[in-house]
Amino acid sequence: MTTQARNAPQFYLTAPAPCPYLPEQQERKVFTHLVGRRAGEINDVLTQGGFRRSQTIAYRPACEGCRSCVSVRVVADDFRPTRSFRRIVNHNRDLTGIMVLPHATSEQYSLFRGYLDARHADGGMADMSMLDYAVMVEDTHVTTRLIEYRSESGELVATALTDILGDGLSMVYSFYDPEAVQRSLGTFLILDHIARAQMLGLPYVYLGYWVEGSRRMGYKSRFHPQERLLPEGWVRSDETRPDAPPRGRTA
Repeated sequence: MTTQARNAPQFYLTAPAPCPYLPEQQERKVFTHLVGRRAGEINDVLTQGGFRRSQTIAYRPACEGCRSCVSVRVVADDFRPTRSFRRIVNHNRDLTGIMVLPHATSEQYSLFRGYLDARHADGGMADMSMLDYAVMVEDTHVTTRLIEYRSESGELVATALTDILGDGLSMVYSFYDPEAVQRSLGTFLILDHIARAQMLGLPYVYLGYWVEGSRRMGYKSRFHPQERLLPEGWVRSDETRPDAPPRGRTA
């Protein structure tokens, strides 16, 4: 076997399982492992092809007869915040976001646990322990960072697990204080990532999958211009929407 063959990713297909977004649908995923010295390079290429990362696994939907999951990325350079977006940024001016290495802490886990209990108590992550959380954050072979958002008093109110790619920032997972409803933290974290991408000279912010008709995913359609990965490739959408109260998850 050649060196090139040994370094090439091997892909696998999961068994059918209930779809978390569309009722009465089954989902399957194609996945590969992100390990070794080429993990970052492979992650860049796969993310551009619609994959998402979870720990050392890159995956994307591979459902028979269904293409509802659409990869979405915001075009950072051309993004112009709406009036409601500007209000959200102004409302959170007292927060400071610090990018740190991906090391799990009990403080983060306490916030994470409160977020899950309030927002996703019946979800697949509901039973995650501190050890599970540490694995989610620290088990990575690519350039990953945590962004901790703190109030002026030093209280941790939000955290984002983010991959730094060659062409953008990929929001892997984010969570926040569920009681700070007035802050619209889910929306603020995306806006902050767009601003960071602009400062870093990176063209995109990857938001993961958008499913038309899914309330859980509806918030992603509010950030324009964006590109959606369709069978013909990445297609730009400049759709504008009237200002509306933010809703939904963060990433």
